[in-house]
This record gives sequence, structure tokens and C-alpha cells, in this order.
Amino acid sequence: MILAILYGLVAGILLCLTFGTVFFSLLQNSVDNGYRSGIKIAFGVVVCDAIFVVCALFGTAFLPQIDGFELYLTLFGVVLLMAMGIANLFKGTPRLAYPKTRFGNFIYYFSTGFVLNAINPINFITWVTLAAYLTNSLHYSPAECYVFMTASLVGIFATESALAIFAHKLKRFFTPKVVLTFNRVTGIVFIFIALQLAWTRLYDPLVAMLK
Repeated sequence: MILAILYGLVAGILLCLTFGTVFFSLLQNSVDNGYRSGIKIAFGVVVCDAIFVVCALFGTAFLPQIDGFELYLTLFGVVLLMAMGIANLFKGTPRLAYPKTRFGNFIYYFSTGFVLNAINPINFITWVTLAAYLTNSLHYSPAECYVFMTASLVGIFATESALAIFAHKLKRFFTPKVVLTFNRVTGIVFIFIALQLAWTRLYDPLVAMLK
């Protein structure tokens, strides 16, 4: 059981060390708006991953069947990424300051982390593959699988929270000019991923609907 905890923590840390939309969004918001915004994004990511873990361990039969749900979610994600990308490109020189803490801010940051994590199909596939590997190759018991997955989620939240705090600690090195450049690069990344999602996940379904 101890090994399951250790391996789970390591797996969670490794899953965070990718340069996807969550990574860029977390760093950008931590620099612009303080580390608390990054931690809220990390919380949204972990809640989304927890849902993926439950589905990977217990299957998806208990979930309600909604026709076109994946298509709608992807479409929403594409629109969100495009909006964030365009906003980053044209919002001008940022003013580095903390926002006032409001419930609306929590919902915004939480939903940003949740949606950016949910629209990437690789995340769900990773959890399903990991669950199958634990059961079929490592012969983990159900209890060990639960412990491993829980430790992985803890590792993800701890690592992303540390990234947010680290980015905030380096805030003094992020002059308005540097942050402006970083934001524009992040905006280009968001737009590129949005276009890639639209091409790979939306083009064929939309063409089929129009026929």
C-alpha cells in the first residue's frame, strides 16, 4: 500500500509536467493575478481528473447519456480557447495586481481549469490506460487502485499549486514588457490548440450533420 501511494504521487507529478493549455493558463494567471488564481485553476483540474478517475475505475454506465455531449463540450472548449487567445493577443500591457477575491472569480478560475482539462481527450485516455495497467499488469487490488489514484490526484494538485506559487515568486522578474510577450505567446498557443481541436474533433461531425 505504501508503494501504491509513492507511485501514485510520482505519477501525479509526471502528469503535470506537460506544456498544454492548463500549464500556460496556470502560469499566466499566477503571474498576472497572484498564486491563488493558479491554485483555483489547479482545483478545477483535479475535480475534472477525479471524475475521469471514477469513470476509469467504475466505467461510464452510471453517467447519463446525452446525445452529442462530447461534440458540445469540444465546441465550447474551442470557443473558450479562441476567446482566451484573442484576449491575450489584444489586451495590451498588463497591470500586475491582485484581483479582489469574489465568488465569481473562483467560478471563473475553477471552470477554466476544469474545461481546459476536460476538452483534452488524452487526459481521459491516460486515466483509463493507467487503471487498466494497474489491474492487468501490476495486479493491484481494488483498494490499491483507489489509493494509487487518490495519491495521483494529490500529486497533481500539489504540483500545480507549487507551480502557481513558484510563478508568483518570480513575479519580480516579469516586467510588464516580459509579461506582455508571455501573454501573446500564450494567446498564440491557445489559438493554435483551438484550431487543432476544431479540425480534428469538430470537422467530421459538423460535415456529417450538414449532409
